[in-house]
Formats: sequence, C-alpha cells, structure tokens
Amino acid sequence: MNNTERSHLLAEQKFLQERLAKIPGSARLMRMSTESRISTIAGKLALAVDEGEPAKINLTFKGRPVIGSHGVFAQFGTEAVSKFTEAVDAIAASLSAPLRAMGPIPNRGQQLLITNTAIGSFGFELQEYCTSRLPLGDSLVVLALERTQNFLESTVGTDDQLADSAAETDPRALDKMRAFLQTLADNDALVGLEFRDRTFGFSNIEQVKTSLARLSHDNIQEAEIVLHGHFDGYLPSRRTFDFILTNDELITGKAGPDIDEDALAEINLHLRESVVIKVIRTQVGAGRPRYRLLETPAW
Repeated sequence: MNNTERSHLLAEQKFLQERLAKIPGSARLMRMSTESRISTIAGKLALAVDEGEPAKINLTFKGRPVIGSHGVFAQFGTEAVSKFTEAVDAIAASLSAPLRAMGPIPNRGQQLLITNTAIGSFGFELQEYCTSRLPLGDSLVVLALERTQNFLESTVGTDDQLADSAAETDPRALDKMRAFLQTLADNDALVGLEFRDRTFGFSNIEQVKTSLARLSHDNIQEAEIVLHGHFDGYLPSRRTFDFILTNDELITGKAGPDIDEDALAEINLHLRESVVIKVIRTQVGAGRPRYRLLETPAW
C-alpha cells in the first residue's frame, strides 16, 4: 500500500479508537462492530507491503489545439493522451517479455489515471494506478515513463542516442511512439513532459516533424539476424555481452528482457566456443548498429 492509503487507514483507526472510548458498555453490538473494524484495520496495516507513492507525470501541450492555459480542443486532447498512454503501456509490457506482433497489449489502458490538470500550459497530471514494486525498487510503469521520456529526448539527440533508445524499445512500442508524434505533427502541437526531477519539451513544430521523420522505417532499420562467432564475456549487472564474429570483429550487445538471468550466466561458462546466436540488429541512419540478444544458444 502507498502512503496515502496508509494515512487513510491510520486516520480511520484513530477515529474509531476515540469513538470506542465514548461508546457506553451497554451498547454491546456497537462496541463489537467498532472493535471488529479496528481489528481489521490493524491486520491490514500489519500485512501491508509499502509500495511507495504512485508516480506522477505532467503532460502539457502547446500549439494550435491549445487555447492558452484555458483549455485544449477535446478531440486532440483525448487522442494525444490516448496515444501517449498506449506508448507507455506498450513499453511497460515489453519490459517483461517481447510483445506479440498482433493482439492486445497486456494491461492496456489500465496503468495510468488522469488525476488533475497540469499547471502552466494546458495539460494533464497522470498518475500510475498500480504501484507494485519490482525487486530493484521501481514499478514497470515508472521504468516505462523513464524510457518514454528518454526516447523522446533521443529523437532530438544524435543518431547514436536514438539508436540506443530504439535498440531497447520493442518494435510494437516503437510504432506507438511514432503514432504519438504523428498526432502532434498532424495537429501542429508541442508536448512537454515533467517526470520526477526531469523535464523535456519540443521547441517548435518543425522539431516535432523532424523527430517523427527520424523514426521512419527508412531511418531506423531493424532486422532479426544470426551471427557466427563466439562470446568473449557477459556482464550480469548491465546484461551486456561481447561477441567476436568469425571475421574477428568485436560487437557488444544487450540481452532481451525475457531471457532468464540463469541462462545468461551460462555464457561465461562457454567463452570462445563457436556458436550461432540470434539477435535484433538496430541501426539509425549510417550510425553504429546495436544488437539485442533474443535467446541463449543450446550449449
């Protein structure tokens, strides 16, 4: 439970305890009911896992569909927020396993709430609905929001920065990011994000259109390929590996999110053994390719 839920339970517990002290002994049923509720609250507080405060992000808009800080045209507002949340949902789901090429995205539309309007240029405050933490501390939604912001920042960065972001983004989630930017470009709109201690915003509509063009399939080329060679090492803390091709070229890649850590640990037991691996190769423009390992070999 998060701090807000805990505070509500503690406040109710205090109120009931004060009420109990004022209930006369003759009102046995009322006392029993109140004592039962106090006991229930105590049990919830004892068993509760602290999930922390839900993450919040401010999503603000400028441009043609926005009327100052007064409002935003409803059709654009609903479409833009929908496309943004679809991208976050896709990225969150892909952190657990690769997304299917078709079919529903797990937990689609059920991870972010609109809880308020954002201060400044018109927009919305979004809050994660479920705050279940991962072993490393953050929830999938928090990680997805961070990656979404990183991705948008990379679209105005270098080819290497964009390649790094694209390489760790599931192809279907990448399509969702394209759809979000397309909505902005079609409506001559800008977006700003404020998450935790970081902010990002497009400067002008031309920057939005340039970012969208950089996400085109012609500029970001992805392909599933096989490589022949041998592993030269695996670093568990970063889930990265070095692989030497048969022509002695050294490449570095990352393991896909669905590969079990125990299976990856086997890599360091089979260094310099000839092997064939399957990877996703991602290249932005003429930049350096990135590689994502899809599965470990059958040693």
